[in-house]
Amino acid sequence: MLEKLFLIKKRWIDIELEMNDPSAMSDMKRYIKLNKDYKELQPIIEGYEELKKIGEDINSAKDIIKNEKDEEFRTMAKEELNDLVLRQSNLEEKIRLMLIPADPEDSKNAIVEIRAGTGGDEASIFAGDLYRMYVKFCETKNWKTEGVDFTEGTVGGYKEVIFNISGDDVYGQMKYESGVHRVQRVPKTETQGRIHTSAASVVVLPEADEFDIDLKPADIRKDTFCSSGPGGQSVNTTYSAIRLTHIPTGIVASCQDQKSQVKNFQKALAVLRTRIYELEYQKHLDEISSKRKTMVSTGDRSAKIRTYNYPQGRVTDHRISLTMYNLQSFVDGNIQEMIDQLQLAENAERLKAEVEGK
Repeated sequence: MLEKLFLIKKRWIDIELEMNDPSAMSDMKRYIKLNKDYKELQPIIEGYEELKKIGEDINSAKDIIKNEKDEEFRTMAKEELNDLVLRQSNLEEKIRLMLIPADPEDSKNAIVEIRAGTGGDEASIFAGDLYRMYVKFCETKNWKTEGVDFTEGTVGGYKEVIFNISGDDVYGQMKYESGVHRVQRVPKTETQGRIHTSAASVVVLPEADEFDIDLKPADIRKDTFCSSGPGGQSVNTTYSAIRLTHIPTGIVASCQDQKSQVKNFQKALAVLRTRIYELEYQKHLDEISSKRKTMVSTGDRSAKIRTYNYPQGRVTDHRISLTMYNLQSFVDGNIQEMIDQLQLAENAERLKAEVEGK
């Protein structure tokens, strides 16, 4: 492992030299990639340096045990050696996981789309609950959320809601939420107290930036319309809402969140760019799925991934067969533990696939 880490450090130093070259800024796309690669290698380099130090300390402890005459010193050295060997083993396992090629999309911001599924008005209410859950989760992560587009339900919630999330490693955490979420509870609209099952689908996309997709203005048709929903006269009576159509693909994106037509245009353009980028990204997901069937992130949006059972106060993730009995806390945004368990499961699968592939 140390030999492999030595070569990675050499590459890290080369990237640093390349970034410091005055000519590097002339190709901004390449510079951004170099900067990204440099930051991603940083934790591995720090682990490598710590691993080397532990190795030196192990050799020193072994030397004391072999040559020291004082029994007390030898006993202390043996205790230290046991501690160092354990630290070395744990660190090697941690570095081994870091060495598995990361999904290059993980560090991106995300665009999240929530749509009510089966269940009528109750499905819309549930879609609204999911939206609130994610917004609260983002607050705990200091991530910024921005609305893009929405269609309100007739008795509350949303038939559809689209929003942006920006921050550190957003997509790498939020991608596990893609799929069909089911809720089992007595709806507000139910008069006889019967439990209903409703569903909402969640799609999480890595946000494409201008370097990922080159959109030609001539390929985009722009339409304006009046916003719907709350906002008052300035929103509902002016043509501030934007609908963009990418003519070559027929992909449509719209935004009515802002009073400013310019701001709505920028948000809609970001969604359009991401949806076009998604066509290529889905090929990437399909390729991963064909190589290894992972139970965690298959890219299959029709897969039922989670059930929220209110009568029993539980939430169950079907991909890893994990049930938690903290439903109210969970829907209040405390979903980090579930995401951690999903990441852990996927890392274990990736590590297994890496070993089997050798």
